[in-house]
Amino acid sequence: MIRIAIVNDVRMAAEVLRRIVVSLPDAEVAWIAENGQQAVDRCQSDTPDIVLMDLIMPVMDGVEATRQIMQRSPCSILVVTATVSGNSNKVYETLGHGAIDAVNTPVLGRDGNIAGGDELKRKLRNIVRLQSSGDVALKQTHSGSQISVSRSQTASVPIVAIGASTGGPQALATLLASLAPPINFSILVVQHLDQLFVPGFVEWLGQEVKVPVRQIEAGILPQVGTIGVACTKDHLVLTSKGVLQYVREPAEHLHRPSVDVLFDSLAKTSMRPGVAVLLTGMGRDGAAGLKSLKDAGWSTIVQDQQTSVVWGMPGAATKMGAADQVLPLNQIGPTLSRAMSKRTE
Repeated sequence: MIRIAIVNDVRMAAEVLRRIVVSLPDAEVAWIAENGQQAVDRCQSDTPDIVLMDLIMPVMDGVEATRQIMQRSPCSILVVTATVSGNSNKVYETLGHGAIDAVNTPVLGRDGNIAGGDELKRKLRNIVRLQSSGDVALKQTHSGSQISVSRSQTASVPIVAIGASTGGPQALATLLASLAPPINFSILVVQHLDQLFVPGFVEWLGQEVKVPVRQIEAGILPQVGTIGVACTKDHLVLTSKGVLQYVREPAEHLHRPSVDVLFDSLAKTSMRPGVAVLLTGMGRDGAAGLKSLKDAGWSTIVQDQQTSVVWGMPGAATKMGAADQVLPLNQIGPTLSRAMSKRTE
């Protein structure tokens, strides 16, 4: 059984979440807490598989509760709040502390039906898949990564490619804020995040860093001096013409968009190798793709275990020999800049 805890100070909201959890096969309610402090205490004595974490609560809010839980008794945390868009800053701060995703709180209608329950169930299924993926995710990447991207015949803009997942928003903000403008390369980012939240994430990230941040639109060229963020539930790739595009395959990939798919597409081009970075995240996405880039002559950097919220993705890359360097977060930006300076001389 998957044990799911509910943290919400509104009784009706907690009851709606309870009904959704018990309606799932192989799931049960571990416990219910009315504020963040209760959640921190309960997690230490009885750590569940998943926590449904509200944001705005008395005593301790969901941001601080997530931070403390991930430090003391880490588990999968899904932010469930009345309005994700209305609490965007708190959402991205919570994701930075290690929450996996966010969703609006389902509501009980006058007809007795629950609105928004299907989306919550979908996200819970994805978390369960991620928890149980193990080597499956890596095998899916290899078997499904034969996308139609042939070798480019022309050089393109120098590229830095970055992949991140759990804890990624804050790690990205820290890394990118350490880059002094102007930068003479293009930065491509794949952050595991629901496409509905990407516009708010891009706006938030743009306030945290000194470099322009934009959503990547299909059909554009990588742009020097900008940070582009993948923004759909399809996979971002660089095509044979040096154009950024979104592709559906591999359709059943655990992560959409996938870091591996972007990295693999870059490795297949004949462009001048750049720098690839894999940051904190649960699972293995990006590890195999980083190895492909290393083999293609790219400089590869992964975040170290001590500064990672979850050392899944960077740890997997390290174990397979995909990393040229394993660095604490505060050293990645300067190291990246020096490497790109040498590669663009």
